[in-house]
Amino acid sequence: MSGSPRRTDGEAFLLADVGGTNARFAVLRNGTLGPIAHMAVADHARFDDALAAFLRRQPDGAAVSNVIFGVAGVVEGGRCALTNNPWVVDADALRAGFGFVDIRMVNDFEAVAWSLPSLAPSDLRKIGGGEPAPGAPMVVLGPGTGLGVAAYVPLAQGGLVLHSEGGHMTLPGASAREDAVIAALRKQFGHVSAERLLSGNGLENLYQTIAALDGETVPERHAADITKAAMAGHCAVCRTAVDTFSALLGEAAGNFALAFCARGGVFIAGGIVLHLRNDLPSTEFRARFNAKGRMSHYVETIPVYLVLHGDPAFLGLKALAEQRNAS
Repeated sequence: MSGSPRRTDGEAFLLADVGGTNARFAVLRNGTLGPIAHMAVADHARFDDALAAFLRRQPDGAAVSNVIFGVAGVVEGGRCALTNNPWVVDADALRAGFGFVDIRMVNDFEAVAWSLPSLAPSDLRKIGGGEPAPGAPMVVLGPGTGLGVAAYVPLAQGGLVLHSEGGHMTLPGASAREDAVIAALRKQFGHVSAERLLSGNGLENLYQTIAALDGETVPERHAADITKAAMAGHCAVCRTAVDTFSALLGEAAGNFALAFCARGGVFIAGGIVLHLRNDLPSTEFRARFNAKGRMSHYVETIPVYLVLHGDPAFLGLKALAEQRNAS
C-alpha cells in the first residue's frame, strides 16, 4: 500500500483534522510533519479558540500562510458547520483573524481516503477476502463520533477521491431483531441513519435500546465503557450491543463495497474499531459483509482492512499538501 512521497520543500502548511470530539493540529514544514497536538472540542467554545491555542504553542506562531483542514461535516463555499458539535470553520473568518492566504477545506474522510495509498502493511489488519485488484477503487468508512465514508479511485496520474455523506444513509435491518431496534430508534429520531447506530453515540443507542427491548435495567454507560464491559464479559447487554454493532458495520461496509465497486479493498478506520481490533474478526462482521445474495461471490473476494494507524487523516492531508506543491 506504500506510495512514493513527493517532496514538500519550500512551503509550510498548517494541517488540521477537526472531528466531532477532538481536533488535531500539526505543521508540515520542508516535507516533515511535526508533532500532532490533540485537543478536546469540549475545552474550546469555538474552533478559532482551539486554533489560536495551538498556534500560541508554536515558534513564531507557526508562521504559515497555507492551510489544509479536514472537517467532519459538509463543506460548502469555504465554510463547514460541523455535524456533531457546535463549531463552525469558516475560511473567510480564518483569513481575517489569522492572516492565512491559501485555505483548503475538505471533509475529514476525504482526507482519510487520500491516505489509503500511503498506508503501510504494519498500519493494517486484514479481515478476510482475497488480494486487492490492482487499479480498483478503495473505500474507507469509520465509526467515531459520527460515521465517515469516502472512496479513493487510482488513476494513471495520481488519484481521485469521492467524498460522501454516506453515514447519513438510511440503515437497513437484516433480521426481525434488528428491525425492532431500528423501529424503537425511529420513534426517538424519526430517520434512523447508519450513524445513529454505527458511531460512539450509536453504540450507546444500541445498548440502551437492547436493554429496553429485553426488559433489562442497566446503568448508563458511554461507548468506551460498553466495549470494555463487553470484551471483559461483565455485561450481557454490552456484549449484545457490540455484537449487533459489529454485524451492522459489516452490513454497511459490504453495501459501500458494492456502491463503489471497491475491489481494491474496504478500509475500516475510526477510534471505535481500534478498541475492537481483536474482537471484530470473531463477530458476524465478515459474514454480514459477504451476505449480499446474488452478489455474495463478488464481495467475498474483496479484502477488508482495519486501519491501525492512529492519525491516518494526516497522511491524507500531507498528500494534499504534496499535490499543492507539485502543481
